[in-house]
Amino acid sequence: MVDLARRRLFSRAPKTHIDIAAPQRMPWLVKEQAFIDGCTRCGKCIENCETAIIFKGEAGFPEVNFKLGECTFCEKCADVCPEPLFLSRTEPAWSQVVAIDDNCLAKKGVECRVCGEMCDYAAIRFKLQIGGTAQPILNEKDCSGCGACIKPCPSNAIQVKQTGSENELSR
Repeated sequence: MVDLARRRLFSRAPKTHIDIAAPQRMPWLVKEQAFIDGCTRCGKCIENCETAIIFKGEAGFPEVNFKLGECTFCEKCADVCPEPLFLSRTEPAWSQVVAIDDNCLAKKGVECRVCGEMCDYAAIRFKLQIGGTAQPILNEKDCSGCGACIKPCPSNAIQVKQTGSENELSR
């Protein structure tokens, strides 16, 4: 007997656009396509990352995971790379900042300031509320995108978001 519910799977229209977030890469990296074309997947950046946030991602290409720690901009990933995949360190490291979503404990009325305490750039400050909980305020100009606030967040309310124009993002 034919299961009509299963047969309908084949008649559904295919998705024309699948929104897949680009993997988080190292600072000062060239455009994504140039990186994919030039990276030999040697793993030297992974071995030399002082905070061990670089890991072997999809297809063996290195990616950054801020849930493992922060980027200290030590430049070791760029220094040990045998390929010309990194821009001058005088360029901005990347076009990203963090974003704090509604899962934030402070936004739910629970006193928490761990993200602000971890931010060396003082990009996250707290606005006092009369009769309420101090609320986080992010100054995007001061945020380096280092991710120091992501790992210690007890509610996983902080993510990296890309900023700038399409040209800046893909360099």
